[in-house]
Amino acid sequence: MSQALYRDVIDACNRCASACDHCTAACLEEDNLAMMATCIRLNIQCAAICRLLALYLHHDSQFIAALAKLCRTVCQNCAEECAQHEHAHCQACAEACQACARACEVLPD
Repeated sequence: MSQALYRDVIDACNRCASACDHCTAACLEEDNLAMMATCIRLNIQCAAICRLLALYLHHDSQFIAALAKLCRTVCQNCAEECAQHEHAHCQACAEACQACARACEVLPD
């Protein structure tokens, strides 16, 4: 796999992790924290897996395929949860998660 292709996925992972971090922080400021609990949990998990995949891609790890599959799943789940909330930060996060999931699809299985 070319480093140029990895670069696009790494960038998508980093954008997604950043969006998840922002969404987490904004969700913690919302009035109804209980309603945002699942969103917050998924944001934290999604940011972590995106950062890990970016690191593995940077090092051309033998575990990229397995981790990319998991990252796609976590990103899709986070996107679905965030899309349920009308807040701008949740909508932006959902878009970043969807973009990252799509970017992961180009990696080999």
